[in-house]
Amino acid sequence: MIPIAFGWEHVLFANWRVDADVIDAHIPDALAVQECDGSGWLSIVPFRNVDVRPRGLPASLGIPVPELNLRTYVTCNGEQGVYFFNLDASSLLATVGARLTHHLPYYYSRIRMEGEDGRVRFDNRRLHPGDRPVTFSATYGPTGDPFEAEPGSLTEFLTERRRLYTQDTSGRIRYTDISHERWPLYDAEWTVEANTLFEANAFDHPEGDPILYYSPRTDVVTTRSKRWRS
Repeated sequence: MIPIAFGWEHVLFANWRVDADVIDAHIPDALAVQECDGSGWLSIVPFRNVDVRPRGLPASLGIPVPELNLRTYVTCNGEQGVYFFNLDASSLLATVGARLTHHLPYYYSRIRMEGEDGRVRFDNRRLHPGDRPVTFSATYGPTGDPFEAEPGSLTEFLTERRRLYTQDTSGRIRYTDISHERWPLYDAEWTVEANTLFEANAFDHPEGDPILYYSPRTDVVTTRSKRWRS
């Protein structure tokens, strides 16, 4: 359960309003859906992990790992964080390691991620044996000028998180704390050709267009996974 250091780059936050009761049926009983602006939220987040290595080792020893996740926003005894329904990654080693050390729902996928003319092309196809298939293909990028989320804003709620919760094989809640600078953000635009993430996680596809944010890069360190004790 070692702490990890890495960078997140070319991050897209695609956020949909979803009724909190719908989300609540999909999360552990010990967690509560956190609402903002009158609703719960589901977010799809494609990005590239870079320089992934045990904390304390130099970045030159790290590896790149593209990733795609579906997440929501929760509290545990009032402490806010995120809860992941899936994390698809292109590294078999990272998938196995994250499942074993942080009890996260990682799935092995084939991911192609390319950048050109200020836009990112992201294609994901899940290869994990015995699990629901997932396909996701989109092109996205920033628009306008950079900004930081205002304290107390919806943008801050959807982006500035410093803890993740998960559930181990014994049903116990665990958490990992995350440290990084505040996100440099842009408004974003995207074109989506395929997206089965919601269906793969037993959600109906939310209605309406998502709220989109893009961030070019931030560096991250995590703690080890710890058991939640109320």
